Amino acid sequence: MRRMSAVLAVCAALMQAPAIAESPSDPLSWLGRMATAGQRLNYSGTFIYQSGKNFETSRIAHMSDANGEHERLEVLDGSPREVIRSNNEVRCVLPDQKTVIIDRPGTRRAFPSRLPVAFGGLAENYRIRKGSVGRVAGLDAQQIILEPKDDLRFGYQLWAELQSGLLLKARTVDDRGEIVEQFTFSDVRIGGEIGSDAFRPRITKSSDWRIVQANGVEVRKEESGWALNAPLAGFSLVSVMRRPLGRDRGEALHMVYSDGLASISVFIEPNDGARVEPGPLASGAINIYKRVVGPYLVTALGEVPLRSVQRLGDAIEPVAR
Repeated sequence: MRRMSAVLAVCAALMQAPAIAESPSDPLSWLGRMATAGQRLNYSGTFIYQSGKNFETSRIAHMSDANGEHERLEVLDGSPREVIRSNNEVRCVLPDQKTVIIDRPGTRRAFPSRLPVAFGGLAENYRIRKGSVGRVAGLDAQQIILEPKDDLRFGYQLWAELQSGLLLKARTVDDRGEIVEQFTFSDVRIGGEIGSDAFRPRITKSSDWRIVQANGVEVRKEESGWALNAPLAGFSLVSVMRRPLGRDRGEALHMVYSDGLASISVFIEPNDGARVEPGPLASGAINIYKRVVGPYLVTALGEVPLRSVQRLGDAIEPVAR
């Protein structure tokens, strides 16, 4: 996958309701509370991301007020990076590349706002049940378990703070029960005022930095020019956009397929003659599959089993006109 496409995929992957004392008994209601709390509550804290033997610590501040939704995410390990969100604009700052990528939040948001607001049809692909009450970051948390009904998606274990419903811990597991990835708050403060300083950029940019406008243009699904020759069970097309590749390389068609929780992105871009090694590869918890289709390079990727991205990547083809 080309470097810019990979960066766009990662940043696309990126980016106050009152507390309710009485906890719901229905697991779907818990999922709804998690989704709403992540977007509407004020909170700040530090969380740890784990994938295999790799760990990464990040600091997050999130505020929802009369002016909208604001968030700043700072990666504390390795290369300095920060993601700053103001309503529908997301700025991904990558100092090692001297690049700022400007995009929209998209369908996949950052922890702890990883859950969609709508859950229609989720029970068709997952068995959803309540687990036990435990503790995360010193707070009581209700566990919700989502077990996949087939081998095309991972399982999920989610822990929500009892009073607010904020997602405190999210674990993705494979069909052997092994952890694929995990997000966990080590400390978190929920509610209260958060000063504006928490949302100001920390990384200083200079005049030689590159600004990439990655905002895509929405395309009607039936006008994308590409379709699946065989459906992937439980996944449907939810978004189609044309995204600039930068450096006069034209555009990529970005298609997103989702089952309501897991998603697979498909990038279709011109194959400019560079040598491409088709086949599967992985980047942390993300499985990637590449394939050349005529003059195009097709890249399917997502936090799903490899078989899923491979099947979808093999099924996508241009529509005969």
